Amino acid sequence: MSGSLAFSSAPFTDAEKADIRRFCGYPAYGAGPAGFQGWRFFQAYGLLEFRLNNLAAAEFQVVRQYLAQLYALESGVPAAAGNLDTAQAAVWTRNQAEVRERTALLDEWRRRLAGFLGLPPGPALGPGGVTLVV
Repeated sequence: MSGSLAFSSAPFTDAEKADIRRFCGYPAYGAGPAGFQGWRFFQAYGLLEFRLNNLAAAEFQVVRQYLAQLYALESGVPAAAGNLDTAQAAVWTRNQAEVRERTALLDEWRRRLAGFLGLPPGPALGPGGVTLVV
């Protein structure tokens, strides 16, 4: 990714951390490490928390560049809902797979962010790829 120098190299805000967790497919952190569902019980989640707090300055910039892309892609999925009621208008015909394709693109970028952070996709994101059910 190019152009990451335009992004801040400061540590992440709590809001950015929440978005990174969400985009990587991990559950909410909550108010702290209390309870049995916290990061202490999931090795990958603990690694994510460590990485969020200990990246190098240049890595903070790269993750923020990912976030900028992900925010734009995420907003495109619900925006596509405006076209769901039109099968054809004049010469325009909607792409019936638009929502699915936008969601797949968003999920691909989410997996890229998790990969950059050295993490498997979280439970909400799944492994990706083709799954065969027999």
